[in-house]
Amino acid sequence: MSNLSTGSTATTEAAAGGAPPRRRVRGLAHGLVDDLGDKIRSQQLRPGDKLPTESAIMQTYGVSRTVVREALSKLQAGGLVETHHGIGTFVLQPRAAGMFRLEASDIATSVDVLAVLELRISLETESAGLAATRRTEEQLAAMRQALDDFEHNVTTAGDTVAPDFRFHLQIAQATGNPYFADIMSHLGTTIIPRTRITAIRNHDRRGEYLSRVNREHEEIYAAIARRDAESARAAMRIHLTNSRERLRLAQEAARLDAEQTAAAGQGPAA
Repeated sequence: MSNLSTGSTATTEAAAGGAPPRRRVRGLAHGLVDDLGDKIRSQQLRPGDKLPTESAIMQTYGVSRTVVREALSKLQAGGLVETHHGIGTFVLQPRAAGMFRLEASDIATSVDVLAVLELRISLETESAGLAATRRTEEQLAAMRQALDDFEHNVTTAGDTVAPDFRFHLQIAQATGNPYFADIMSHLGTTIIPRTRITAIRNHDRRGEYLSRVNREHEEIYAAIARRDAESARAAMRIHLTNSRERLRLAQEAARLDAEQTAAAGQGPAA
C-alpha cells in the first residue's frame, strides 16, 4: 500500500479552541483533497490501494477528523476513492483521458449552471426511471445512506454537496448502464448549483432551500424504492425544474439586494 508523504505542505490547524470555523474546515479539506488527488493521479497511490486510517491522516497532515471526513467525502464524490464501511477507503481506477468532462471553471456563471440543469433534466429524468426498474437492494440502501447523510448535515450545518451528488450518482449507477454513471462522475460535484452560485448560499440563511431539496430527494427515493418508473421520472423532473427556478429566484434576490445597497450608499444630496 502506498503511504502518504509526511512532507505534505497542507496547512495545519490550531490545536486549541475546539472545533475550527466552518470556512477554515472547508479550506483545509480542499487542501487535503488536492494533495491526495495529486498522489492518486501521479500513481503514488495506485488503484486498489487502501488509504491510511482517519487517525493516520489526521496525524500526517495535522488536521481534525472533521477535515479528514469532509475531504474523503469529496474524493468519493469525485470518483477517486470508494469507502467500504468497516473496511476502509480504497483508490479507484482513474478515468480514461479524453472522456467528456465539464470543468468547474466552465460553469462559473448562472447562465452556465442553468444550461447544465437543462442537461441534467434530460439525463437524470430517464436515469431515475431506469433505476426504478433495475436497482438492487444494495443500491437502494446506498441511496438511503446518502439521503440520511444529507439530512444529518443539514441539521448540523455540515457538507451537503457530497451526499447530494452521491445520491444522484447512485441513481445513475442503478440504471445498469455504465454511461449514465460515467457522465455523472465526470461532471462531478460542480453540477450542484450551490457549489458555484454564491447567491444561492446567501439566499438560504435559514436552510429553507436545503429542506426543500431534501423533501424532493425523498420523493425520488420513494418512487425508486417501490419500483415506480413513471413516478421516479416525474419526481426527478420536478426536482431539477425546481432547482432551476430556485436558482432564478436566488439570482433575482441577489440583484435586488445589490440595487438596494447601491441606492442606500448614495444617500441624500447635500
